[in-house]
Amino acid sequence: MGDYDEDTAFLGQTGPYFWVTFFLLNTVFVSTGFNGLYIIFAGATPKHHCLIPDVNLTEEWRNAIIPVTEVDGEEIRSQCSRYKLDVVKNLSSEGYIPGRDVNLTNLQQEACLDGWSYSKEIYQSTIVTEWNLVCDNQWKVPFASSSLFVGYLFGSLISGQLSDRFGRKKVVFLSLAAQCLSVLLQSFSQSWRMFCIIFLFVGASQISIYISAFVLGTEVLSKTMRVLFTTLGAFLFYCIGYMTLPWIAFGIRDWRTLLAVLSATSVVYIPLWWFVSESPRWLITQGRVVEAEAIVRDAARRNKVAAPPVIFKESEIQEISAGRKYTMLDILKFKNIRCITVMCLLLWMSINIGYFGLSLNTSNLSGNPFMNCFLSAISEVPAYIVSTLLLRVCPRRILLSVFLFLGGGVLLLIQFIPETVQQVALALEMTGKFGFTMAFSIVYIYTAELYPTVLRNVGMGVCSSAARIGSITAPYIIYLGTYDKVLPYILMGSLTISSSIVNLFLPETLHRDLPETVEQMQECQGPCKRATKRKCIQNGATHNALSQCEAKSEGETLNL
Repeated sequence: MGDYDEDTAFLGQTGPYFWVTFFLLNTVFVSTGFNGLYIIFAGATPKHHCLIPDVNLTEEWRNAIIPVTEVDGEEIRSQCSRYKLDVVKNLSSEGYIPGRDVNLTNLQQEACLDGWSYSKEIYQSTIVTEWNLVCDNQWKVPFASSSLFVGYLFGSLISGQLSDRFGRKKVVFLSLAAQCLSVLLQSFSQSWRMFCIIFLFVGASQISIYISAFVLGTEVLSKTMRVLFTTLGAFLFYCIGYMTLPWIAFGIRDWRTLLAVLSATSVVYIPLWWFVSESPRWLITQGRVVEAEAIVRDAARRNKVAAPPVIFKESEIQEISAGRKYTMLDILKFKNIRCITVMCLLLWMSINIGYFGLSLNTSNLSGNPFMNCFLSAISEVPAYIVSTLLLRVCPRRILLSVFLFLGGGVLLLIQFIPETVQQVALALEMTGKFGFTMAFSIVYIYTAELYPTVLRNVGMGVCSSAARIGSITAPYIIYLGTYDKVLPYILMGSLTISSSIVNLFLPETLHRDLPETVEQMQECQGPCKRATKRKCIQNGATHNALSQCEAKSEGETLNL
């Protein structure tokens, strides 16, 4: 497919066709922004305590039946226990006064046998208040979040195969329909299990939309527009959806209504079917050259340029059809690719743990949860803009390590901020989010530049799967905060700092041609490559024989 850009060069680098496609595809990413993180509000845990049934208790005992403990100088009512109701009823009927006549610390306690009473100061209802996902059941909230990311994992594995078989455009719009239907069905969930099962389909459709639209834009747009689309457009429009979410949730405090409204927003994408074209590149790989030429000629008409009589040469089409198909096993065959892949897996996993960990933690921060979510989202905007500018001139390896170190270092500092200056802790958390967002946008481009063309899609798919494992883990790391507030920050910060050091051993790709073949990738100077070179020198290889020795060592394969 290397000659496609040359064959369609007459279209120019910009024009009405490219700009319309650019903006329409980017609007699709808006839906992934506000549909991907609504669990922040749907799964929020309001203030709560044991429900006191309507029994004969004096006002003093009704106020005193919930135990109070002191945490960091602040008195907090117990959320999971109360003084035994039978004992309190007897003491109340006999006229004893709590605290004066009775030492409350000596009274026996019991679990919330009659359920819980939830504050409606912020939320009218969430899945927590609906199904009492607190105390012994509080683990079910991070499990629900993880089920979304498990869906991401399945979606990332199958969406590429579906789009390769049925076409990029069809998969984008089928995924939009699946997202609309699954979110709507989820709003009618009758149990926590049903909610989690449907969340799998929400996640699968979400990532399928993102990947398919990303690939479609990459293949349809010109080289200049493609760079803008992949480095700024997709991420920025996702962020617009993310920033919209807290305002929608602010106006709708009931989780079922919120999901129903979010589901309905997908309807606005129906007209896009008639304005977004299929990928001509994909059509050529399927042998549908006539359809591909029709799309390119329509693009020429809209860009007001003349198309040549013959656009795609028969010899090029035959060469594309005869090309070898690579699989995930191919990335294991060469030492250098194995080494780079392992380091990339660690990078993608740690970045996703940090990014989604901080995103999901916004409802646990002090202050207004809607404003916290908005600030978390808006902190990504400058990150995407700055990363786009820096990627043009700065080495990828150093740039990625700097922002990973920034994100991880800030998380390690948060634990030392006292409770009295929570605004400083919030500012540090937003700074950490900025660092992770920078790393998130950089690692996409960096990984694509590391792998050769013949393995790029496979390599990105493997790394995306590692990212999903990281995002599945993130809710449980945040859940550890129920035991110790600083524990999630220590874990995420330490992992990120470690990955920033590992990243320094990857080869640099700035101003270097993208590798087209596996052999060209072996020229990258990663740690495995340097180790191979040292081994060859130690074995007495001369300067002239050094490259042959390295090639022989790198060419050793596994018996797959």
